[in-house]
Amino acid sequence: MCDRFVTLDSVSQMTGTRMFRIMQDMQRQRQNVQHLVPTRELLSAEDVGRLLKVDRSTVYRMAEGGRLTAVKVGRQWRFPVGAIERLLRTGEAAASAARDDREIMVRAIGSSLPLIELSAQLLGVMMIATDMDGRPVTELINPCPWFSDHADDPDFVTTCLGYWKQLADDPDFDVGFRLGPLNVECARTFVRVGPRLAGMLFAGGIDPTGQDERSLYRLSAEGRSRVLTYLPAVAAAVSRTAASPPSGVETRRFT
Repeated sequence: MCDRFVTLDSVSQMTGTRMFRIMQDMQRQRQNVQHLVPTRELLSAEDVGRLLKVDRSTVYRMAEGGRLTAVKVGRQWRFPVGAIERLLRTGEAAASAARDDREIMVRAIGSSLPLIELSAQLLGVMMIATDMDGRPVTELINPCPWFSDHADDPDFVTTCLGYWKQLADDPDFDVGFRLGPLNVECARTFVRVGPRLAGMLFAGGIDPTGQDERSLYRLSAEGRSRVLTYLPAVAAAVSRTAASPPSGVETRRFT
């Protein structure tokens, strides 16, 4: 019986110490917020990233997905100080940031690969899906000959991965053509799972001038317009299949 009482007392002391440390941590976090923006009511994405210990792209995803209270000021997200303080106190930010967006994207692709493959062929472009860190979750779909010839080149692959990562950090939601570091055009849109941004869908391998000597895809003005019209529609269809993808579907990955 004495041992039992001693054990309970020890547990009580440990619990009290732990609670005291948690309270100290919460106080320090609150002081960090106050020190960071003593005269502002809104925080930038960089401010929030430092406080939550996540990168800026994660902050953008949390804002777009509704997990962070935010307002748009021009083209930039801004975050009320009070909302961030509440997240720090409750620990919801850490739990939200820890969700595995990549696995959500893999489920979203699921049975949609045939649709993406058919769309790439009909639109006359190369397509690939990535998670929100720019990491591929499919192989290159309908690659142009020039990409196929270089797919085993480590420097080429590194350049592609770096560019997709760069676009993952770009919060621009307008769908348009972009000129990448390989002097090849692509268009990008987002895949959503419910309110969450789960990944990106690219249409690329496009000749930016129509006169490139490499074996890229050449699109007419009408063809370019079709890509910008149907790429978001394909992404929306992928999003709709996310809730219950059929079993036994293999998701092919780019390596």
